[in-house]
Amino acid sequence: MTQQDRPTPERREINPILKQLLELGPPLIFFLIYLAIRDETFTLWGTEYSGFIVATIVFIPILLAAMAVLWRLTGKLSRMQVLTAFLVIFFGGLTAWFNDERFFKMKTTIIYGLFALILGLGLLRRQSWLAYVMADMMPMREEGWMILTRRLCLGFALLAVANEVVWRTMSTDLWVKIETFGFPLALFAFLWWQIMALQHHMIDPKDEA
Repeated sequence: MTQQDRPTPERREINPILKQLLELGPPLIFFLIYLAIRDETFTLWGTEYSGFIVATIVFIPILLAAMAVLWRLTGKLSRMQVLTAFLVIFFGGLTAWFNDERFFKMKTTIIYGLFALILGLGLLRRQSWLAYVMADMMPMREEGWMILTRRLCLGFALLAVANEVVWRTMSTDLWVKIETFGFPLALFAFLWWQIMALQHHMIDPKDEA
């Protein structure tokens, strides 16, 4: 059987609301679990764990279950989703193994830092690897993609630095709130602002035709 004859994974569209619930639901569940048990101490396998660490341990299978459902319904997972899940499992495991919440807090810095690094490496090669991921969803001229990639690279780098400042200088309560709501909302607002600012670089499918 040649490579062309091999069946490709079927990609299916699902309800956008359901998709958002599967992607955003696990962090919200983590937040609610943390609020419920943050003042508790649990003894597991002969070791005492704080509510934060127990919430982290519970969060991992919840995230994996949501990703499994998403993959089952759509037939695909993005590279970012796979990378994020790997880092959550890795740093969540370190958090539980060493009974040290700092590992899970550093996970956010690593994620944003890796995204900045990946985009930066593409820029050094005069390429927009962001376009490779998002071009189908948002047709735009190459110049626009390069501008957006440079700005988003800087944005991810700033978020990585901001996470380091927050978790090292502020309480766990405040970090959880900023991690769950602050950083995602800041990233969403930044992306929306950039998309609006780069409208003149967008490609109209009718014009292309």
